[in-house]
Amino acid sequence: MLRIMYIEAKSGLSGEARIGRVKVSARGKSLSYQGRRFSTLDGGGFKANYYDAETGAYYWISGCKKRGGDRLYPGVIHIDEDAREEYWVKIRNMPENKEQSIIKCRGKYGGKQGRK
Repeated sequence: MLRIMYIEAKSGLSGEARIGRVKVSARGKSLSYQGRRFSTLDGGGFKANYYDAETGAYYWISGCKKRGGDRLYPGVIHIDEDAREEYWVKIRNMPENKEQSIIKCRGKYGGKQGRK
C-alpha cells in the first residue's frame, strides 16, 4: 500500500524532513521510500521509530498531521512533487497551497515564549 507520510532523518534531535509516498508492508514492520528500505525499531529508538536497513541511520516516519506541525523542532519540510497536490488537498484541506513544495515548520517545541 502506498501512503503519503512524513519522513525525518534523526541526525541528533532534528534532521532533514520530507513528505512523500511511502510503500508500507502488510504489517507495517517495513517501509520503502525512494529505493531505501526502513525497518521498525519496535519502540526501541529515542525520537525515532524506523532505521534504514542498509545504513542503520534512524528516522521518524509517520502519517502526516491534518493540522500540520509534523516536526518536533523548527525546520523545513520538503514535499515530493508526486505527493504535493494530494497532501495539500486531501490531507491538509488547503487546496490553495497545492503549488507549495516547502513548509517552514516551527515545530512542536519551537517558537514558544517563556512564561512570565
